Amino acid sequence: MNINEASKFFKNLITETDVKSEIRVYEKFITILSQLEHKNLSEEEEKVIEDRLDTFDVEIPRGDRKKYYRKKLTEFLSFLKKEFSMITEAYYMTLAMSLGMCFGMSLGMTFGIVFGSGSEVSNGLIYGMTFGMMIGMSIGLAIGASMDAKAKKEGKVLSTKYA
Repeated sequence: MNINEASKFFKNLITETDVKSEIRVYEKFITILSQLEHKNLSEEEEKVIEDRLDTFDVEIPRGDRKKYYRKKLTEFLSFLKKEFSMITEAYYMTLAMSLGMCFGMSLGMTFGIVFGSGSEVSNGLIYGMTFGMMIGMSIGLAIGASMDAKAKKEGKVLSTKYA
């Protein structure tokens, strides 16, 4: 199944359902496929993507289509990330912010214990963790945003927002 056929298939699925959460899954697929159509992909890259789309087994009727296609959407995004280094919007920012918060809390907890004394250890611990989490999150946000900007400049970012 080529990219255009897959897009038509998911547009058809939208007309067959009234469930909003299911429609959102199909819209994300349509948005990603539309962006792939407009990228300057080589014939070999298109062939690899089409081979992956063929694995969806769309002819088989499904009981819970939303669950099945949500899983396939996750697999497809993972495939695009692995094979073509394509990521979704704010991918690096989310990742770096999470890691920054974890490391910040760890460092803040350490400093809170070291600088707190006696009964103030618990207060120092809480303040240290809070302060460390805020600093770590801020640093992670900045690093992630710059990595996302770089990926966007390279044309590696896919939006999942339906237009």
